[in-house]
Amino acid sequence: MTLPVYYDPYVTDAEVGSTHILTGAEAHHAATVRRTSVGDLIDIVDGEGVRATIEVTRVDKDAVSGSVRSRQKEAPPSPHITLVQALAKGGRDEQAIETATEYGVDAVIPWAADRAVVKWNDRAKIARNSERWQATCIAAAKQSRRSWIPEVRELCDTRELVQRVEEVCAHGGQVLICHENATQRLVDIPLDSPEMYLIVGPEGGITDTEID
Repeated sequence: MTLPVYYDPYVTDAEVGSTHILTGAEAHHAATVRRTSVGDLIDIVDGEGVRATIEVTRVDKDAVSGSVRSRQKEAPPSPHITLVQALAKGGRDEQAIETATEYGVDAVIPWAADRAVVKWNDRAKIARNSERWQATCIAAAKQSRRSWIPEVRELCDTRELVQRVEEVCAHGGQVLICHENATQRLVDIPLDSPEMYLIVGPEGGITDTEID
């Protein structure tokens, strides 16, 4: 049985034998929701590959303390998969990034596609929604016991996405588009490059101009 996972970027420099204190919302979740007890073992990850196993020595309402039993730096996944997810209504985009994180994507790019009904049309909305997407990635990564947490990158429009696609291809990467008229299945395509973009359109589909 795997250990429950909590996220704390400050665990990066934890040393075996030292004491680490988990605070904030993660500590509240461990203490109140998961009912963590003294003597339990938990994993704390920094989102960039570090995983520390902690033996809990004290539990408070807003802090969980423990001794670092082990610490390891896990290799990044290969290939590095970036999900380009078009904005979608009804929370479908968040459902997509949640599932994709559980399957193992390594980064997420929100895409303002031409047919996207949802609009992130001001800085406050972009910041708020980006934070929500990032929180979704963190929760999904913890649920699937990952030490690497996908980064939600800046919102892009189609012109900016084309530039990113060109950069990926120039460095030998793969770019795959999920499309209703596709003749190949993803499972039949060899993943033989270090980086891959997987592009998913909005409810109304990807336009011919965007495909071009």
